Amino acid sequence: MADPRFFKKPQALSLAQVVGKIGAKLYVASDADYLVTDVAALDTAQDGQLSFLDNKKYKDQFEKTKAGACIIHPDMVEFAPDGVRLILSESPYKAYATAAQIFYPETRPDPMISKFSSIHPDAKIGQGVHIADFVTIGAGAEIGDYVWIDSHTSIGAGVILGDYVRIGNNATVSHAVIGSHSRVYPGVRIGQDGFGFAIDPTGFVKVPQLGRVMVGDHVEIGANTTVDRGASGDTVIGSGSWIDNLVQIGHNVKIGRACVIVAQVGIAGSSELGDFVVLAGQVGVAGHLKIGAMAKVAAQSGVTKNIPAKEEWMGYPAMPMKRYLRQSVYLSKVIDHKKEGHN
Repeated sequence: MADPRFFKKPQALSLAQVVGKIGAKLYVASDADYLVTDVAALDTAQDGQLSFLDNKKYKDQFEKTKAGACIIHPDMVEFAPDGVRLILSESPYKAYATAAQIFYPETRPDPMISKFSSIHPDAKIGQGVHIADFVTIGAGAEIGDYVWIDSHTSIGAGVILGDYVRIGNNATVSHAVIGSHSRVYPGVRIGQDGFGFAIDPTGFVKVPQLGRVMVGDHVEIGANTTVDRGASGDTVIGSGSWIDNLVQIGHNVKIGRACVIVAQVGIAGSSELGDFVVLAGQVGVAGHLKIGAMAKVAAQSGVTKNIPAKEEWMGYPAMPMKRYLRQSVYLSKVIDHKKEGHN
């Protein structure tokens, strides 16, 4: 159960109401009137609460759960304990996520512009916005309708925020255009200078960073992530992409649509990701590389060469996953052979 100090207690819903909203179906039709008052994990759920099973490794917890109802894949019905009402879905986790949003919808603050904010007279502010204390908005910025900007955030001159954008506390946005319904989490830095300089025996000469950051619609950028603006062209994040916390995106990087970039990934300047690419945690991508659409890179891999579309790579230096696994098996056999005293 969510802590009521931080989350408003939800209203009870019948299972018929729940399944109608999440696109699932009841295993037993007569369970339709059963009331659910909350959502909870399998191992803590009680009567009246809704849980889910998406990963078979938690089958033991499912068999022991005391949840009143549970969302499962149809092939898990045989493992259900007595007394648990079943909701069937081909995608249990997605169905649960939708249900949890129903019970705990995100609440928006009332529209207002704090008297402690600083908004340049030349900035354009849409309707229904919420601008919290100590926000600064520069000259020529354009803030769309129903934008929500939390406290101590800086929106630079000329920045454009689309409708329904949310910017978290202590973020800075400059030299950027952000599409509608996108969310920038606390501490994010967007649009600062890229790491660009020329060097010779006399020292460093900074290269002016003259590009922008172009963010599409429905993009999420996690806390304390940094997105450098382009040096000459733009840094681009495609619509629907989700970026985790503590990610570094260098100047002129191009990220396609609906990519997933997990925490502590670093992408060096001018590299390009196609649509639907997945980079797992702590992946490093060297500069000026191309990762094809729908490619996946395993956690802690170091990408030093181009990756073709739809391939799965891992390791350092990263290589096709099957090759890496064969290599690992071979090396293990060689090591074991030597340990046994063979030459």
